[in-house]
Amino acid sequence: MQRKSSISGDDSRMYLAALLRGDTHACATIVRRQIDAGVGMREIFLELFQDALYSTGKLWEMNRISVATEHLATSITLSLFHLLYPMLFAVPRTGKSAIITCTPNEHHYVGARMVADICELHGWNGYFVGANTPIEDLCHLINEKRPDVLAVSLTLYSNLPALLSLLEGVRTITKELPIVIGGQGFSHGGVDVLDEYDNVTYHGTLDAFETSLDQG
Repeated sequence: MQRKSSISGDDSRMYLAALLRGDTHACATIVRRQIDAGVGMREIFLELFQDALYSTGKLWEMNRISVATEHLATSITLSLFHLLYPMLFAVPRTGKSAIITCTPNEHHYVGARMVADICELHGWNGYFVGANTPIEDLCHLINEKRPDVLAVSLTLYSNLPALLSLLEGVRTITKELPIVIGGQGFSHGGVDVLDEYDNVTYHGTLDAFETSLDQG
């Protein structure tokens, strides 16, 4: 897939500043400017939304912003996704599908939502089930939709036991379904624990996940 031009550093900084002060209109104006300039959906996701949310999270960790401000930034970001959706509708369908979910007990789902939309951008049907979906219900959906891939987001490493429970639950209904794990939960290591599970792959970046879609 051809890559469009990247977002300028000035626009990224202005977007983050607007996000932190809760200015939805200013954020939307910056996003529309990128769209008008021909910047692709993937670049807006990574270079604007994801980078800004990572910066917001770091500011929260340093006690420089409140939980309320961090939650507001997340809410504004989600509200802007619809501006990009016209890009999805012109993409031919491949006939393939993925179910995208968060690890049980996770409440951060923006990254997983981006993955679902990236699936759509590649012509896949992306079934996004959101945060904290019970494992039993997820298994029912897998049986119903028969996806080509299950993608699971782990944001907090402390939720690793819940992720392993999810993998074990899914493997009781299907041994063959490819499972892709992503998210910030393994950013400091520990991914080797997934080696105990067959047909489970960790993708540390959206680029790696996209490559798997193109090859799938």
